[in-house]
Amino acid sequence: MNPARRCSRTACGRPAMNTLTYVYADQIAVLGPLATFAEPHAYDLCEMHSERLSAPRGWEVMRLAPDPSAAAPTSDDLLALADAVREAARPVEPARVDPREEGARVSTRRGHLRVLTTD
Repeated sequence: MNPARRCSRTACGRPAMNTLTYVYADQIAVLGPLATFAEPHAYDLCEMHSERLSAPRGWEVMRLAPDPSAAAPTSDDLLALADAVREAARPVEPARVDPREEGARVSTRRGHLRVLTTD
């Protein structure tokens, strides 16, 4: 639940819990979990208005339940985090000077950039 997003129904100030979208070609109203971003052609609804939702005559209402396993971190997320920690902890190799640049030496290094000075 995002406290900044409110129900789209007029005079309702309750927090939004679900997002309603329409598939006009198939005559389906889709009610699902609250979208990540507010879309201009979608309607955010509070819990009460989500439960009372009805579609126009001849339309079907599709209610999508949130997947509880999607909220938990996956093994891919944990592996990506572990790889990022390993990369950050890896020692920085000393900068190598191009042998064609005689008399040059590395004075400072910032990330992948280095400054060469001549003596």
